[in-house]
Parts: sequence; structure tokens; C-alpha cells
Amino acid sequence: MVIEVDVRGFSCPIPVVKTKQAIEANPKEVLSVLVETAVSRENVSRLAESKGYSVEATETDGEYRLTLTPPGK
Repeated sequence: MVIEVDVRGFSCPIPVVKTKQAIEANPKEVLSVLVETAVSRENVSRLAESKGYSVEATETDGEYRLTLTPPGK
């Protein structure tokens, strides 16, 4: 199951805070995080990597989808 976190329209630190909450609530699940700025993409990626997640980012129409895969998945 993939948990989707849509934080488009929010400025930092809200995307990081909401992603952190999703990671803590679903520690073994893959997360798909939608952001709309490069700054949010970088900050969310940094958070995920600090927790051992691998991050794959794709860009579509100026928005980003970050796929965060927990360690061991």
C-alpha cells in the first residue's frame, strides 16, 4: 500500500511536518508526497534520507512527486 501525502499549496515547514507525521504513523509503508516547489522537494527529501528512506523524485508540470521507500522495502 502507498500512502499519499499531498502538501501542495503549503509553505515550509508544513510539508516537512506533515511528511514526518506520515512517516511516524506508517513506518513500514511507501509514501508518495506531492509538493510544488523545489525547496519543499529538497527539505522533504532531506528529512526522508535522514530517516534511512530512499527517495525518487519525478517532476510533472512544475510539481514534484516524491516516492519515499523505507529501509528494508
